[in-house]
Amino acid sequence: MESVAEALAAQCGGAQRIELCADLAVGGLTPNADLTRAVRGQIHLPIFAMIRPRGGDFVYSDAEFELMRGSVATAKELGMDGLVLGLLTRERRVDVERTRELVELARPLPVTFHRAFDESVDLAAALEDVIASGAARILTSGGAPTAPEGIATLAKLVAAAGNRIIILPGSGINATNIAQVMQTRAREFHSGLSSALGRPTTDHDAFTENVRQLADDLSKNSST
Repeated sequence: MESVAEALAAQCGGAQRIELCADLAVGGLTPNADLTRAVRGQIHLPIFAMIRPRGGDFVYSDAEFELMRGSVATAKELGMDGLVLGLLTRERRVDVERTRELVELARPLPVTFHRAFDESVDLAAALEDVIASGAARILTSGGAPTAPEGIATLAKLVAAAGNRIIILPGSGINATNIAQVMQTRAREFHSGLSSALGRPTTDHDAFTENVRQLADDLSKNSST
């Protein structure tokens, strides 16, 4: 979500958690303090804030890493419930040392390692690296453009992760394919509904209805 209106629409539709970002056109950046306060003031759901200083790759300079450290501290001060971030090395492997430093700085808030994971050179090794960093979740499409396309790999990641970390399938998930993605045996799912409604999302009634349908389908399929 990148606005109060979107966050309210998601809440009304039955979402269980909000990921707050700025500039989703480049994959999501750190939201500014004014937006964070505004959303926190109107949303009673858990809110996870993106920590990403710029678009592009996930290899950060020392100066950019310091910005990320500052953003983590600010997000905690502003009442966020979790953080979403990801760092890679130039060799396209998880930057375990820096990720662990941000995870420790974020405590007691949980950290989700975002889809930088999908750009790593070896997903199986990346899984172990993210676990070693102390992050609580991995947001991933299984290395494919969308989660429905990455189902086979997602299922392998869920199995390999076991109870050590939560695999959170995301990208391209909507009410038409959630049952398919649930075959991975993942327990949580991430959707911005851009595959169903486009971006930017301006019809907030339609957004609410699509979230409601997604929540209903999750409930229905998880009980069968």
